[in-house]
Amino acid sequence: GFSVIAALLIMIVVPHTVFADQSKETAAIPAAESFLQLVDSGHYAESWEATSSLFKSHVSKQHWVEQLEQMRPLFGPMITRKIKDRHYTKSLPGAPDGDYVVIQFTTEFKNKKSSIETITPMLESDGTWRVSGYYIR
Repeated sequence: GFSVIAALLIMIVVPHTVFADQSKETAAIPAAESFLQLVDSGHYAESWEATSSLFKSHVSKQHWVEQLEQMRPLFGPMITRKIKDRHYTKSLPGAPDGDYVVIQFTTEFKNKKSSIETITPMLESDGTWRVSGYYIR
């Protein structure tokens, strides 16, 4: 009796954290995808509006728009984008501890066949995932 129940409890408790992380990863993906749609369609100011308060405190809207206006057209239109990797983490270099999901997309643009886009949504205090970082290489 008892040992079987204890083993079952351990089995239930251990994977739960994995599932909790996976559900966070899943919840963060739409924030990343809607952000990318704004960037792809040239709505740079709106993409800044969709970022986290952390991001906004580090990058002004004007600076963000100027950077994207210079860089993004060089890549040309997006052709395909697939999730390569995603992982949940509580800490990132240079950022306060919190709930983050680092998502990597392999993206093909018209002028750059193989790019990696790294987007990091974070869970804000209002319960909404918003992008806190975006890198493309």
